[in-house]
This record gives sequence, structure tokens and C-alpha cells, in this order.
Amino acid sequence: MTEPNEKLLQQIEELKKKKRAVILAHYYTTPEVQAAADFLGDSLALSVEAQSVDADIILFAGVHFMAETAKVLCPEKRVLIPCPEAGCSLAESCDAADFARFKSRYPGHTVVSYVNTTVGVKALTDICCTSSNALKIVESIPRDQPVIFAPDRNLGSYIQKLTGRDNMVLWDGACHVHEEFSLEKILDLKREHPDARVVVHPECKAHLVAAADFVGSTAAILDYCGKCGGDCFIVVTEPGILAEMRKRYPGKRFIPAPPMDSTCGCNECRYMKMVTLENIAACLENEGPEITLDEETRRKAERSIRNMIAVR
Repeated sequence: MTEPNEKLLQQIEELKKKKRAVILAHYYTTPEVQAAADFLGDSLALSVEAQSVDADIILFAGVHFMAETAKVLCPEKRVLIPCPEAGCSLAESCDAADFARFKSRYPGHTVVSYVNTTVGVKALTDICCTSSNALKIVESIPRDQPVIFAPDRNLGSYIQKLTGRDNMVLWDGACHVHEEFSLEKILDLKREHPDARVVVHPECKAHLVAAADFVGSTAAILDYCGKCGGDCFIVVTEPGILAEMRKRYPGKRFIPAPPMDSTCGCNECRYMKMVTLENIAACLENEGPEITLDEETRRKAERSIRNMIAVR
């Protein structure tokens, strides 16, 4: 790590002690941001972790909906976000007002929303899900009960195929990262590395999922790469996860899947990369920007998350 980064990391450590703060960082942030984290994980796991930390301030090194989710679950704590402009293409593909109108067209449907949504959409939701538990959540709903699944059409289609449910209505949203992978280039990589296993996030399109050796959430992909016995993996999700993969499994090779656009080296989330050591340090120093939520909306959103956590 470069000297300027080392100085910033030291500054951040001092600020954390002074402010009684902890940093939660998502796997898709840069390796240097991950190095500053007290806890590293996927979005919901970090928000659940936030509930038990002994701190006055939670700084969420991730995108806006993640910090919102932490605040929903930890209303008594101050939740800071170093770059409030860091949005999420998937969350932004489902505006709460538009979703309320969509929901009104399907009375009697149970609403299942991916955690990658705004607090306003969560407040309109009966039960949230993550990519790792979406199948379990949908299967917990009686088969004759119609379902609205939002916002990711690819994850929804994948779950619909696994369950065989024909009474699921899908919101038409998507993540820009997982929409832009090239099957042709992945197959080229597979020909170059015939022993490599293709691991795919279920937010990807169906033809990519069909080409996978394993389909799962970021956390599930991490576990699979450690347990399956393979030594080489083509990773079809945001490449920020490779830092943790290489840290956990230094003897294995991880190849980021390329996007369709040949001018890009890999398929990064432009929003996650907006979080830097510089804006983390400034956020701690200034104790802001801070996440604030309307209490009625927060309570409704919390109910949908608690309903998910209650599913065993």
C-alpha cells in the first residue's frame, strides 16, 4: 500500500478512536477502503452486524441504500455515509412512488423486495430478501399466494424458474454491473482455462446463469471457492470481491469476467468506487453527511426486514 494511503489509514484509525466509530465496508469497495474497515461483508450482513457493535457512530463505506438499511435497523446510532452521491443503479431503477402505483395494480399480492432498494420501497414491502435467501423467502410464502418481486428482474426470473411459480409478477429493474457481462468473452476465458469454474451472481442475465458452475450471492461465492476444491475461478460479479478472495485463498487463481464493452478492463460498480479513504477521513472528521429517516417510513421498512430475519 502506498505511503499516502498508509497515512490516511493511520488518520482514520485515530479518528475512529476519538469519535467512537466503526467502519462497515462492502466487498465491492476498493481494496484500500476494505483495509480501513472494522467489518467487511455484503450489505445486509453488515447492517445486521451494526446492531451489535459498541460504537456511537457507524460509517458505512458503501452505497446509499446500505447506509439507509443500517439506520433502519439501528435508529439509536448515528449512521454516516462518506459519499452520499454513491447511489445504486438497481435501487434507482425502482422509484418508491412508481412502485406504489405498480403495487396498486396487483391487490392481494405479497410484496418481496430485494434489500438493494431505497427505504421508501422497503416501507411498501411485506418481506425483504437477499440474493442468498431469496429462494427461501419466496418458498416461505404459500404457493397459491401471488407475489410481486422487486426490483431485480434477473434475480426474480431465477427464483421463479427454481420455484416454478407462475404467480410471480416481476418489477423491471436491473444492476448495471451484472447486466453488462459478456457470455462470449466468458466462454473464451473458459476455453483458455478449461479447468476454471464459472461462479455467477444471480443478478446476472439468464444465459450467464445457465453457463455457471455455481450461482450464489457474494458471500456464497466466497464460501464455494474455498470448499469446492477447484484452483481457478472465473468470477462473474463485481471485481471488488477479488481482494477478499485472494486474501482468503492465496493459492487459488481468480479471473474477473469481462464486460461487453471492450474498452473496459473489468465490470466495476462506478458507485462503490466513489468511496475513498479521503472522503472516509473527511466524513469522520466532520461527523457527516449523516443518514436521517422519516420515523414512520423507517418503522415500515424495519418491519419488512424483520419479517425476513424471522424466516428460518
